[in-house]
Amino acid sequence: MNKVILMGRLTRDPDMRGEGTGLVARYSLAVDRRFSRNEENNTDFINIVVFGKGAEFAEKYLKKGTKVLVTGRIQTGSYTNKDGQKVYTTDVVAEDQEFAESKNAAASNGGQTGMQSSDSPVADDGDFMNMPDGVKDDMPF
Repeated sequence: MNKVILMGRLTRDPDMRGEGTGLVARYSLAVDRRFSRNEENNTDFINIVVFGKGAEFAEKYLKKGTKVLVTGRIQTGSYTNKDGQKVYTTDVVAEDQEFAESKNAAASNGGQTGMQSSDSPVADDGDFMNMPDGVKDDMPF
């Protein structure tokens, strides 16, 4: 099984390529290591790539400093650079992206928030999502 779950902050705005169904977004997450041998904080910078609708979401809502939770899979690859040297790559291909903090917390930390990758509307007056039309009738309470 190849499954990755990461939480961190974007180190830069997403880099967008392509258009339509060929849209690709790339960004880097700064992810703190939970444990270290020297009692000092260490951070890993992990490359994320996301395609299609996920790339549209990243372009529209993710900005440098945004704290997100990314789930996906590790993908390795290689290419030959212009100097003829083989370069090996490791990326996380994002399958899902979600905000990892509230709008209020992001504002106090300097981050940006907007919508979750499920494209559900977020209320402007707090941290709660609006219920989509027709869902209230299906609720058991």
